[in-house]
Amino acid sequence: MEDILALALRDARVLAEAGFDGVLVENFGDRPFLPGCVEAITVAAMTRVVSAVRDALPPSVQVGVNVLRNDARSALGIAAASGAGFLRVNVHCGVRATDQGIIEGSAWETLRLRESWGCESVAVWADVDVKHSSPVGAVRSITEETEELVHRAMADAVIVTGGATGAEAAQSDVEAALLGAGDAAPILVGSGVTEATVGPLLQKVSAVLVGTSIKEGGVTHHPVDPAAAARLVAAAGR
Repeated sequence: MEDILALALRDARVLAEAGFDGVLVENFGDRPFLPGCVEAITVAAMTRVVSAVRDALPPSVQVGVNVLRNDARSALGIAAASGAGFLRVNVHCGVRATDQGIIEGSAWETLRLRESWGCESVAVWADVDVKHSSPVGAVRSITEETEELVHRAMADAVIVTGGATGAEAAQSDVEAALLGAGDAAPILVGSGVTEATVGPLLQKVSAVLVGTSIKEGGVTHHPVDPAAAARLVAAAGR
């Protein structure tokens, strides 16, 4: 646990010093992921890590939490207890076939819990057509799915990804999500962002989530490379 905490704090500080506006804490080391609720030890461990990260960074740097694969309930609880400002949920509404099996969204529960727990300030960032998954039933357009996420499932932001971790999001998917959200919610790109693509993307979307391309050797589960992180922020500024 001490090693995990030290690694998380190290990466968070590197990102903040490089100029990132926020950090997202995930239990990525728990592969293979559970399809639903995680164990109590995971919730306890992540609450400790997210709280430490929040305390270590300036208030201007956002902190978020994603409990993989799709435990929005636990993510919301961790955020409420630790002071994190947002959570990410892979399947907020609808049904997806994933490598963990069939996953169903539970926006109805997440939003009601957020109100009853008094943590309405915690934003829900929801994936559309999320990576490492395929639709169950009739295929619907990204525009239609984004409209549902924003207007029926009441997501605060929508994340567009490629087909897998580190895979670039298709420009057509980004455009379709922008059309579906309109002015109602921001669109973010959540995979495959590099030093070469970050500038053009930020001309279209509100933010990007970056992991693989700023890790040592470009390997997702490696530590953040300070030089790569700084180059990406510089490219975003340009």
